[in-house]
Amino acid sequence: MTTAQDVLTLCRSSGVELARFIYCDFSGVQRGKISAVDDLPNRLSHGINLTRAQMAFTLLDTMVNIAGMEPVGELRMIADPETFTVLPWQPSHASLCSDLVEKDGARYAACTRTFLKDVITRAAGKGLRIQAAFEPEFYLGVKNAQTGRWEPADASGIYAETGFDLQARFLTDMTRTLRAMRLTPEMVYHEGGPAQQEISIRHAPALRAADNQMKLRNAVRGVALQHGYYASFAPKPFPWTFGSGAHVHLSVWDIATDRNLMYDAGAEETFSVLGRYFVGGILRHLPALIALTCPSYNSYRRLQPRTWSTAYACWGYDNRQAAVRAASPFWGREAETANIEIKAVDGSCNPYLALAGIIACGLDGIEHEIDPGEPLSVDPSDVSDAEREQRGICAVPSSLRAAVGEFAEDALFKKLMPELMWRAFQQVKLAECDGFEAADEQFEIDRHFYAF
Repeated sequence: MTTAQDVLTLCRSSGVELARFIYCDFSGVQRGKISAVDDLPNRLSHGINLTRAQMAFTLLDTMVNIAGMEPVGELRMIADPETFTVLPWQPSHASLCSDLVEKDGARYAACTRTFLKDVITRAAGKGLRIQAAFEPEFYLGVKNAQTGRWEPADASGIYAETGFDLQARFLTDMTRTLRAMRLTPEMVYHEGGPAQQEISIRHAPALRAADNQMKLRNAVRGVALQHGYYASFAPKPFPWTFGSGAHVHLSVWDIATDRNLMYDAGAEETFSVLGRYFVGGILRHLPALIALTCPSYNSYRRLQPRTWSTAYACWGYDNRQAAVRAASPFWGREAETANIEIKAVDGSCNPYLALAGIIACGLDGIEHEIDPGEPLSVDPSDVSDAEREQRGICAVPSSLRAAVGEFAEDALFKKLMPELMWRAFQQVKLAECDGFEAADEQFEIDRHFYAF
């Protein structure tokens, strides 16, 4: 276990001069403040101050008037020493993921990292441990000097080996950077769109998985800048080509026996009944959940039929057009690698909120034994309207405003979330809808490209 004293020792031995305290807001933007190492002992003990209004800011950097989040009063960012990381592309800097607390140290109701901890504790109360990993996609962009607009950094095709060569130095530097940050890279490669990349890192317990997604986004942007690129995790930064997801792979483990409960050797495709119930909970709440997992105005350009993302609330074995895919496990490691992939997630999400929402829905499915229905073996777009209705397959919301409306009506989230968080999240998202609905497409693309 890393302590505050360990952090100070590591700063001295690594030449760190500035320590970033980072949190994630409702817009999915990573924000924070920096402490010089000279004052770091004080800040690790007492935190860094923030206004109570901080979580009321939108993606447009406007502040929403929210009761309980007025710009009067203070919060504190309390860094978790376990998340300390020296930033290899800026070796005089380090970062720490932080919780937001009241100025007296009490729980702050709108801290998303704390909410994820609550859901993890709820799972543990049922004897369950959640392992997860984000699988983010992103674009490398360069600005056109004539038009002032962002363009892909190369023109490589879908999974084309030329893309591996065009960005070979970047991908090598990213791999070395992630290793130096104590993250374990697994897949590192050019994806479907021109200059689109995908990087996945090793699964971890749920809180660490969300922290890892924060670290990875920061690292990708930092290394990209060193190569003269701007990296964007926006869901649809270029409307004419592939969107970018941040699929979540997840498995459920028995705490007492350390056994993967999604695996059953005697079940169809070795996918357990408990796994099906977990999927059932996700699908039952997906219209509302998607407000947390795909929470930007730009997200809904990606969530379209036949786009390998999500257009319908359905599941299937290795069905990449379904919202949830029961992934085939690895040969010889079936019991350890059985997992599901939730495709209705993108890089604009707050990873703590997204993962907490997914787990909460899955636990609800287990508790109420929610049947997800028969797995779909075809593209849901190829199924007739009548058959989709008969099978209970509904379309997901087509806009952020519609998703927030579903979220507001879902009793599970209203019950589990602190009231301030539940209410403030909606107000921030609806304010973003107002802002983007009043602007044109290019404004939307530009603002999302920079933000994520």
